[in-house]
Amino acid sequence: MTTLTVLPENYAIALKLIDEAHAQDPNTTPGPDGGPIPYELHYAQEMTRWLAIHTPDASPALQLACRAQHFRRWELPRSSYPKTRSGYLMWRAKAKSLAAQHLTTLLSSPAITPPIPESEIEYIASLVRKEGLRATSTKPRDSIETAPSQQEIDAQAVEDVACLVFLTQQFESYSTTGNGAAIDDDKWVNILRKTWAKMGERGRELALGVVEALGERGKRLVVRAVSGDEKGEN
Repeated sequence: MTTLTVLPENYAIALKLIDEAHAQDPNTTPGPDGGPIPYELHYAQEMTRWLAIHTPDASPALQLACRAQHFRRWELPRSSYPKTRSGYLMWRAKAKSLAAQHLTTLLSSPAITPPIPESEIEYIASLVRKEGLRATSTKPRDSIETAPSQQEIDAQAVEDVACLVFLTQQFESYSTTGNGAAIDDDKWVNILRKTWAKMGERGRELALGVVEALGERGKRLVVRAVSGDEKGEN
């Protein structure tokens, strides 16, 4: 099994504190042993698992950013915003902002010794806000010709990993729209095209490798999404 670089002691303490916060999520999902596990803790563990496959030499900052991607998201449920596209975008922007704020506070805790530098904390928070992502393109984002900065590389890694977790963990359960209506094939193809457009070259390579696990409908929809010329709206 692919593993990540061992974290320095202070980053390991930070990761433990992040997981303790995730464990407060009242929403649960079946864990590896079949018993219930707090949903955000499960999600965070999956983010780390995929990061190890995607970027095994990930820096401590990138490891924490992935682990905290949905930090305390249960405190801002999607249902608190209108069930519209604009409502979704407002909710998503607020969720990222709040996650970064809460994480900044946690990473500044005196329980973390030696302290994580302020500049590093801000960098981690910026990755949680997904700052540095390049504009959506029909090409993988990391194939655009100008050399990417480290911020762009790390932000793309976070985005790739989140997309892989969506495909492998949330595809089947994400079966209805916000108003409870079933999502038809055309809507799914649009969702998958948007997901594909967000991913870099490494993310797309890994995504194609998990198609077999999506079932017959999932495979058919992914093939439609990635083979068509039409680009989903961002």
